[in-house]
Amino acid sequence: MIGLMSGTSADGVTAALTKISGNYTDTKLRVVSHEIYPYEAELRRRIFAIFEPETGKVDEICQLNFEIGEAFASAAFSICRRAGVSVSEVDLIGSHGQTIYHIPRPREKGDVRSTLQIGEPAVIAERTGIVTVADFRKMDVAAGGEGAPLVPYVDYILFGKRKEGIALQNIGGIANVTYIPPKADEKDVIAFDNGPGNMVVDMLVQLYTKSELSYDRDGSIALSGRADARLLEELLNMKFFKMGVPKSTGRELFGRKFAISLKRKADSMGMRFEDAVATATALTVESIVRSYDDFIRPSGKIEEVFVAGGGMRNKAMMSWLQERLGETPVRPFGVLGVPSDAREAAYFAVLANEFIHGNCSNLPSATGARRRAVLGSLCAGLG
Repeated sequence: MIGLMSGTSADGVTAALTKISGNYTDTKLRVVSHEIYPYEAELRRRIFAIFEPETGKVDEICQLNFEIGEAFASAAFSICRRAGVSVSEVDLIGSHGQTIYHIPRPREKGDVRSTLQIGEPAVIAERTGIVTVADFRKMDVAAGGEGAPLVPYVDYILFGKRKEGIALQNIGGIANVTYIPPKADEKDVIAFDNGPGNMVVDMLVQLYTKSELSYDRDGSIALSGRADARLLEELLNMKFFKMGVPKSTGRELFGRKFAISLKRKADSMGMRFEDAVATATALTVESIVRSYDDFIRPSGKIEEVFVAGGGMRNKAMMSWLQERLGETPVRPFGVLGVPSDAREAAYFAVLANEFIHGNCSNLPSATGARRRAVLGSLCAGLG
C-alpha cells in the first residue's frame, strides 16, 4: 500500500510504500521505502497563492486540484520505482491531499465547520490504476469534529499497548501531539494541535532574507540569537493557546499574515533577525511544553516524548525542548520502528486500510466529533 501526504509547509509530496497486515489494533505496519518529491517552484508558488483568500481564485483552485493530483500520482510511480516494485503489485493508495483551507470552528454567525484538501483522487486512481482512498477529514467535520488531528487513531492502534505513558509529538508546519497513557483505551487518548511548528520560523527567515533562505537550517540562526521573553509572553497570550482541547489550527492562524505581524513587532522593538527567529523558535517549544502542563499532565504522567517531523532536525528546537522537559527523555520517533519522515504518509496508508475494512477511524476525544465515523471516500482504479 502507498500513503501520500503534503503538509502545511507544502514542500512537496511525501510518499511511503508500506506493507500492512491486519486491521485496528492487530495492524502491523512496515515502511518499505519513503521519499519526499518536492513540488516544482512555480507549482509551489501557485499553491501558496491559493492559501490566501485575497489571491485564491476559484478557477486556479479548480486547475490546481487536478495538477496536484498528477503530482501525487507521479509520486506513487516514483516510490515504486525507487523500491523496485511494480505498480501492479500495490493494492491500495491512501492520499491526504494538500490542505488549502481549514475552518475547524465557525468564526462568525452563519459560518459552518469546513475543510478543503485538493489533489484529485480520481486522477491518482486513473493514472495508477490503483484503488485510491482520500478525503479523510471531511466525514469527521460533517460529524461535528475539527477534522484534525487524524494521526492519533493510528498512533493508538500501533502503540496503544505500551506499558508507559508516551507523547508522540509531531513538529511539522504545525505542531501536534498524541498522548497515550499506559495500556490505553480509545477514550483515554488525548490529542490536539499545540500551535505553530516550523511554519512561523520558516516564514520569518524568508521575510528577513527576501527568500534567499527558506528555513533555519539546523536551527543555526536561532542558536545565534536570543529569544525576547516579553514578546514571547505576548504571543503565548493568544486566544488559541488558552482554548481547551480538542483543538486544531493551521496556516489560517499562523501563516504569512502572522509572520508579517511578528516581524513588524520585532522591528519596532529593535530586535535583530537572529533574535526574532529565536523568539519564534521558542514559541514553538514553549507552546508544546505549556500544552503538556495544561492538557496532558493533569490526566497522566509523560514518561517519554518521541518527536517526528522536520522540527526534529532543528537543533535549537530540540535542545530547548529537552531543556524545558527536564528529566523526561526526548527521542526521535524512528526508534519506534516507523521512520520519522514517513510517519504521516504511512499513516494515511493505514487509514485507507481501515476504510477498506469498514472501521471507524476518528477519535472524538481528539477531534471533538459527535460520534465515531468511517473516514474517506473511494475512487476505483482500473489497472
